[in-house]
Amino acid sequence: MSRPAEIIRREIAEHGVLSFARFMEVALYCPDFGYYETKKDSPGRGGDFYTSVSAGELFGQLLAFQFAAWLEHPSCAAPHSSLRLVEAGAHDGRLAADILKWLQAHRPELSAQLVYDIIEPSLHRQEWQKETLKPFAPLVRWFADWENLSRATGHSSLHGVIFSNELLDAMPVHRFGWDARDRKWFEWGVALDGEKFVWARCSGSLAPQSGAMGAFGHPPSSILHLPPSLLNVLPDGYTIETCPASENWWRTATGVLGQGKLVTIDYGLTDDELFLPGRTRGTLRAYFRHHAADDLLANPGEQDLTAHVNFSAIQSVGEAYGLKTESFSTQAQFLTKIVETVFKHPETFGEWGAKQNRQFQTLTHPEHLGRAFRVLVQSR
Repeated sequence: MSRPAEIIRREIAEHGVLSFARFMEVALYCPDFGYYETKKDSPGRGGDFYTSVSAGELFGQLLAFQFAAWLEHPSCAAPHSSLRLVEAGAHDGRLAADILKWLQAHRPELSAQLVYDIIEPSLHRQEWQKETLKPFAPLVRWFADWENLSRATGHSSLHGVIFSNELLDAMPVHRFGWDARDRKWFEWGVALDGEKFVWARCSGSLAPQSGAMGAFGHPPSSILHLPPSLLNVLPDGYTIETCPASENWWRTATGVLGQGKLVTIDYGLTDDELFLPGRTRGTLRAYFRHHAADDLLANPGEQDLTAHVNFSAIQSVGEAYGLKTESFSTQAQFLTKIVETVFKHPETFGEWGAKQNRQFQTLTHPEHLGRAFRVLVQSR
């Protein structure tokens, strides 16, 4: 039995039905034993899923090109400190390496005044990243959280770009089902049936109710208020997820950004897309060796768990805290716009040949990565 499974069993024995958010937290982030603590090679051909970074270095190069344009703009001038690139959730550091390598080669003056900060709570992942980023060691700093970053820099806000790639979709989610007879939502949790983890309803005190705090009773509700006309046609057991963790993360990042851009690239949907006839079981998925796993509760710590980001929710959080939404697009649209600028000024980017064409097709083709990923850019 895996260590995450042991912890989950003990907590169920002590407290009864466990929220799925807690199950997911332990399965993915249990120190020393969680999926993201042990699966360094989970992205890529030999792992459990593909990412844009797996397609090759072009993804990081295009991001670097766009970040440079933003950082070099007069509106991003930093009067009291260096310009900052802050990446959250850098996994093994490959994306950071691709970005920094391109900046050093093609924007040396900017690179010389740039500080690259990584927000990474896991010591294991920090070690992976430090190994990958040895050639860039003087430029990179690591912090466990936003508070440590602010304390170390002596500034409560920063000038630059804060970004994440496939971070928010791995944050723990709460899972809710619709009870059509009683016309109310209930929270799905995890219980034990012999040796097997099974789905079970959480207690009534945990279940979301309509009211002043929103459709799910969470003050930072990540789901839209549902009109009676929609509730009337929702089938019994219709399932959705909420992710207060992603909204809280976005709110904190918003507070840290003094001037610049806040960007996330991730699987996700808008409010309007969450409720479709074909999506009765929600967006939560498990992946093992590039295949969707049938049992979401099986082998905690051994398979990836992910749910689509509610982009409407995090966009609203940013706007409520003073950010302006500059764009919300598919990855294909976002990268294509960058490439249009690259082709107008090819001397500013570097080599572009058959290899880059192949990688760009993978990154933007709707049947590969282009449509599934969305990009939200907000600014102050």
